Amino acid sequence: MYTFKKEERLCNKRLIDGLFHNGSSFLCYPFKVSWLLTAEPQPFAAQVLFSVSKRRFKHAVDRNLIKRRMREAYRLNKQLLLYDVLTSTDKKIVFSLGYIGKEIVPYELIEKKMLKLLSQLGGEVAKC
Repeated sequence: MYTFKKEERLCNKRLIDGLFHNGSSFLCYPFKVSWLLTAEPQPFAAQVLFSVSKRRFKHAVDRNLIKRRMREAYRLNKQLLLYDVLTSTDKKIVFSLGYIGKEIVPYELIEKKMLKLLSQLGGEVAKC
């Protein structure tokens, strides 16, 4: 239940291009969420891509710290909000979470915002 497997990561270049060219997006500071419903067969209902700007955070340790916190918050909260909506509507989604904050924030804030953006994303998907 609280897992984050390799198949849940978005690695397919064609899907990533489609996501950024044809997908919708919204802001939930400190995150920018881009998402796209897809008809392709996937092992999981959702695939996600985490990104942190190299321009804003020069040191790899800082980027990795933020990505670790984002992955952990997603792993613990994805089941509560996102997967329930997707399995009930039988839809598949690919989305990216880009960190657009200017400084490293504590994990508690990242988790709070992750809950907010997952519920917002669930609402957007339910509308489609």
